[in-house]
Amino acid sequence: MSDPLHQLRHRLQRHRPWRLRTTGREAGVLLALTDTSDPEVIVTLRSPYLSTHSGEMAFPGGKRDPEDTDLLATALREAEEEVALPPGQVEVIGSLGQVVSKHLLQVTPWVGVIPPRLPLEPNPDEIDSIHRVPLSYLLDPANRRIDQIDFAGKVRSVPAWHWQGEVIWGLTAYILAELLNVGFDADIPMRPRPEHRETEHE
Repeated sequence: MSDPLHQLRHRLQRHRPWRLRTTGREAGVLLALTDTSDPEVIVTLRSPYLSTHSGEMAFPGGKRDPEDTDLLATALREAEEEVALPPGQVEVIGSLGQVVSKHLLQVTPWVGVIPPRLPLEPNPDEIDSIHRVPLSYLLDPANRRIDQIDFAGKVRSVPAWHWQGEVIWGLTAYILAELLNVGFDADIPMRPRPEHRETEHE
């Protein structure tokens, strides 16, 4: 893969992500990749003191505020608040399919490219640490496992990755798997999530 980000840009331009028909509380997250020959995906470890998703590996992001013009604005605002990532340093290249979190937030993931040596700082009120996970590590089948989880009363197969003593799993892993499958033909098994039975492509 000589230029993975060029390939990813091309694939996302052609990708038609899932959009939910239903309405509800919304959130946006940012999948930021560094502009290097082996891009790194920015993943945060959330503070153990948060009321929701405490101690979990996650992408920067959160609930939409009334002043956010759209969910991309939400994702960029939250990334700045959580890891001090300036919105102007993000080249947004596309979005992935909407999914519903365990707290019933409708989550839209956005994919962006950032400078390789951009300093990032965790907001101690929300983020315990920032991790840069190489794309090559995520694409290597030897580094992932397939978990069986109970979601909405049904057992689903979801990939997971161990990274520096932590585990990337659940919704974060599902979103990450879509990125790897769409952008790089990773062929990670992904059964459609329950909410996609009530969705349509737009």
